[in-house]
Amino acid sequence: MKLEEKLECNGSVVGRSQPYLGENHQANGKPKANGKAEVYVKQEANGKCKEPRKSLNLYTWQEIQRHNQDSDQWLVISRKVYNVTAWADRHPGGRRILNHYAGEDATDVFRAMHLEHDVVQLYLKPLLIGELAPEEPSQERNKNSQLVEDFQELRRTLEAMNMFDANFGFFFLHLAQILILEVLAWLIPYHFGNGWTVTIFVAFLLTVSQAQSSFLQHDIGHLSIFKKSKWNHLMHKFVMCHLKGLSVNWWNNRHFQHHVKPNIYPKDPDIDMGPLFLLGDTQPVKYGKKKIKYIDYEKQHLYFYMVGLPLLMPVYFNLQSMQMMYLKKYWVDIACVSSFYIRYFITFSPFYGIFGSFLLIYLVKFLESPWIAYVTQMSHIPMKMSKEENRDWLSTQVLATCNIEQSFFNDWFTGHLNFQIEHHLFPTMPRHNYHKVAPLVRSLCAKHGLKYVNKPMLRAFGDIVRALKKSAALWMDAYYET
Repeated sequence: MKLEEKLECNGSVVGRSQPYLGENHQANGKPKANGKAEVYVKQEANGKCKEPRKSLNLYTWQEIQRHNQDSDQWLVISRKVYNVTAWADRHPGGRRILNHYAGEDATDVFRAMHLEHDVVQLYLKPLLIGELAPEEPSQERNKNSQLVEDFQELRRTLEAMNMFDANFGFFFLHLAQILILEVLAWLIPYHFGNGWTVTIFVAFLLTVSQAQSSFLQHDIGHLSIFKKSKWNHLMHKFVMCHLKGLSVNWWNNRHFQHHVKPNIYPKDPDIDMGPLFLLGDTQPVKYGKKKIKYIDYEKQHLYFYMVGLPLLMPVYFNLQSMQMMYLKKYWVDIACVSSFYIRYFITFSPFYGIFGSFLLIYLVKFLESPWIAYVTQMSHIPMKMSKEENRDWLSTQVLATCNIEQSFFNDWFTGHLNFQIEHHLFPTMPRHNYHKVAPLVRSLCAKHGLKYVNKPMLRAFGDIVRALKKSAALWMDAYYET
């Protein structure tokens, strides 16, 4: 197929040929020149010249879906086809995210994950190779086109309501809360000494500060609080690296993969916790049939309390962060994370010594860990986990997430991640607007028969353990099957 475009420019009518990107492709994903596509240019009456555009080629979904490998990645965004293979390594969110949508329609995930669409379009423009043929639907045929259209209409409505505009004062107050807690944690031993009671209170203040820093860096990593992206980037480095002691690049790479394909094995790194925990319905059966027993998985719901809760932050996340910084040579992150430890030692070594300050850091991370583990896992582990099913954006997010009932305490304790459904559908929306859009999302889910789960917090905590116990039973059945 080919699409002929008439372009306006000074000069006479000329014909210019270029390779036709048709059905046949080489092994490396580059098209073979098996035909000619004519680009026609005609003289405009007023003599002005418009910049010529490359001819666009027409593709079917059958052709596009073949380009879904790590070395051959095509995406469809608003019916335009892009070859992102060569550019994937430069993608700020990491190449794996692009691969997760290779050969698929990425229109809604593109709009959901990017703040400045006009700027991103400048990067997409050189990657454009064609568009969907007129007879092809805008999404793959297995998707409900009416559901997709309704969700896109909802997003346009929310944009018109300015629901994606951040309130600078809201986030400034959260940063002020964190800094006040940090200062109080230093002033208290300065004035009252370093007795056990004082030390416990200092650890409590720092634990609250660390947890709220986790939520604030999460906000900054997703949305634009400042008008200039440079300031957002610097603030994210300050909060994540200097206040938290973790790598921004590590978080971006891991967290954005989770967002684009939540609870999809093996694309979501948050559910790939083997060999320590087996999650969902598929992974336990796979381990069981292969007779894999690194740990006694039938008790995983019990050692979740002894291992998962206390060691998520001080061990698992910290080791992953350090490993990625070292292997990828993220020197800026290394410098900023180092400033976190230097600050702690300068602040607290006069009271506790260097070794005591080191213990204090990891006591705080140990105390923070159950808080973050519960908040991050209660909305996903009990929900549907599966292999890739290429669902639409709304269904993908709603099936993999659930909400926790709203209250002033729940909002503060979770950093508004009790509205996990709204956050996953609209990652760049500031959290202070989640409660405003939740009724609209619930209504859309009801219209299309999607279950919108909203539960009490304590029940959500218990559902984590119940889900682990269920997965353990599946592993046992498969492992001991004769």
